[in-house]
Amino acid sequence: MAAAVVVAGHICLDLIPTFAPGAVGDLIQPGKLIGIGPAVLSTGGAVSNTGIALHRLGVPVKLLGKIGDDRFGPLVMDLLQSQGPRLADGMIVSPGAVTSYSIILSPPGVDRTFLHCPGANQSFRANDIPPGALAGAAMFHFGYPPVMQSMYEADGAELEEVFALAKSAGLTTSLDLCPPDPLSPAAAVDWRAIFARVLPKVDIFLPSVEELLFLIDRPRHDALVARGDVLAGVDGDLLHELADRLLDWGSKIVVLKIGEHGLYLRTSAATANLPGLNAAWASREILAPSFAVDVVGTTGSGDCTIAGFLAGLGKGLSPEAVMTAAAGVGAFNVEVADAFSGVPTWERLQSRIVAGWKRRDVRLSLTGWRFDSGLRLWVK
Repeated sequence: MAAAVVVAGHICLDLIPTFAPGAVGDLIQPGKLIGIGPAVLSTGGAVSNTGIALHRLGVPVKLLGKIGDDRFGPLVMDLLQSQGPRLADGMIVSPGAVTSYSIILSPPGVDRTFLHCPGANQSFRANDIPPGALAGAAMFHFGYPPVMQSMYEADGAELEEVFALAKSAGLTTSLDLCPPDPLSPAAAVDWRAIFARVLPKVDIFLPSVEELLFLIDRPRHDALVARGDVLAGVDGDLLHELADRLLDWGSKIVVLKIGEHGLYLRTSAATANLPGLNAAWASREILAPSFAVDVVGTTGSGDCTIAGFLAGLGKGLSPEAVMTAAAGVGAFNVEVADAFSGVPTWERLQSRIVAGWKRRDVRLSLTGWRFDSGLRLWVK
């Protein structure tokens, strides 16, 4: 069976120590011993997280990523194959390269901290997508260019080429980000110029608000950080403003992840022209509140939310149903420590939603918005 979605970009090995509730303190102190529980070991990165989440939702996928021939490389392959016997088929093994890995500190009730080695991802290029890899697919998703050197150097020329390949194959394209190290070269490049160059070939752009502000409006991002919390400074007007900019740069669908507040959608009039979509998708603005869950870990939550969005889109659902599904998959994900094992089947997801799964209250200023009590969504 041909893949419905090809997921390419960053892949790594995740090592996730478990913590007892409240056992956070200052995690890194010279000479201090901090007791932790068993480690969760899994694959990570957009290729793994979004790809395996789609697989668990019943969507045929092909994963395209780059690993090294070191000891971590076979472990990544084994972990992928444990989720599906063909999921490792698209992995590229780069001789002499280091396999990317992350140590993820994700104590209960605290956002994640990543210790990350980008490894072989740094050299992923458009010509690593083999001829025929996109044949028969409907969608192409690429994730995490800020930690892939070849994707952001030369003003994003290689990233543009990746999306040119996908568009030439007739696929609906989507792009996700991740936060770069503030001291890395990725933080110093002109991401506004990169997005202006790449987004005309990106149909769906799905960054988080924090990532987006860091990359395109660093002064505002830093001012919000100085106040204690980026998300505390988010409101409906800021979401609209950011989406305006991204639509002007060429994307047709903008989805902004806003953490515990939920998920924001804005579409252009041209969205109705994408394969499988209709007039119901044109010029829409929706905010889907998060579902109420007990959070165990937030690793991979954004990637799994994206998987829910793409799965719903592929099923030809309405924008309201797609946003509800995306929020639901993200909520299932945070009920476990790793990046994807909490993702349910599509049928289980829908069953929980239909059963009246409670949503969190949205604590954002949404002037001019209306809450649809039937759909349990904010609309404008």
